Amino acid sequence: MMSYGAVTVVNAIPCGTGAAVGIDLKTRACFVAGGSGKGVRIINDPDEDTGMAMICVKNVFEHFGVMEPDDWSLSVDSEIPVSRGLKSSSSACNAVISAVSGWIRNEHGRGFNDKEEDTIEMIRLGTRCAREANVTVTGAFDDACACHLGGLVITDNKNDTILRRTAAEEYDVILLVPDRKIRKPSLDKQRLYALSERMTDILRLAERDWLSALTENGRLVAIALNIEDRVSTSAVNNGALAAGVSGTGPAVSVVVAKGDGKSFLKDLDHDGYISIVTRTR
Repeated sequence: MMSYGAVTVVNAIPCGTGAAVGIDLKTRACFVAGGSGKGVRIINDPDEDTGMAMICVKNVFEHFGVMEPDDWSLSVDSEIPVSRGLKSSSSACNAVISAVSGWIRNEHGRGFNDKEEDTIEMIRLGTRCAREANVTVTGAFDDACACHLGGLVITDNKNDTILRRTAAEEYDVILLVPDRKIRKPSLDKQRLYALSERMTDILRLAERDWLSALTENGRLVAIALNIEDRVSTSAVNNGALAAGVSGTGPAVSVVVAKGDGKSFLKDLDHDGYISIVTRTR
C-alpha cells in the first residue's frame, strides 16, 4: 500500500491549525502474516526506530476488533528523508495502516475502503498513532491529509477536521535536505507557540495565496528555531515562487514553475544540502 509526502505551508504548532500541500514522493508498506515473531524493516533508513510502525499495526487490529497474528512482518520503503520536516511519519502511518487494513479486509472482510469518509477515518487513526509514538506535536492531521489526499489542505489539528481542501496547481518542488535530523521531542515548543498571532495571519493568507504563506511561514519558523535558512532567501531572490523551511526543519522546500526544477537547482547555491526535485500532486 502507498502514501505520499507533503511540505508545510503553515506550521500547525503555534495555533493548532495548519496547512500543507502534497508532493509526489512515495512511501510503500507491505504487511504479511506468518514467519517467526513480529518484525518491522524500514528499508530506506534501517537504523530508524520501528516503534511507531508497531503502534500502527497494533491499533489497526484493535480498531477493527481482529486478533493480531502472533507472527507477522512489515516492510516500509520511502523516498522521503526521515525527521527533516517532510512528513515522513505521516506518510508512513498512512501507508502502514493502509497495508494492515488491506490484509484484514482480505482475511476477515473488514478494513477501510476507498470511500472518502473511510479514508479520512484512516488518516485520523494515523494521527492518533503518531501522537502515541511521540513523533508529532499536534498529530499533524494537515500533513497526513496532504500526504494521502494531495492538494492544499487547511486543517484544525485539535479536532482532526478539514477546514479547506483545494487542488494544487502543478509546480516543481525542490527539496533541500541537510544531513542532520530534528526530532520532535527536542523542539523548543514555546518559541513556536509565541508565533500564534502571526501564524493566524499567515493562515488567512494561505487561503488566497499559499505560495506567499509558505515563504512567510518558513521565515518565521527558521528564526524561531535558529535554523540556517539563507538558501530560502537566495531562492526567492533568484525567482522562486516560494521557499521556506518545511515543518520544524531543517529541510527547505522551493517551489518553481512546472518543468523548471532541475534548471533552477543548477543556478542555486545549495552546498551542504542533498537535493530532490519532485512536484506538487
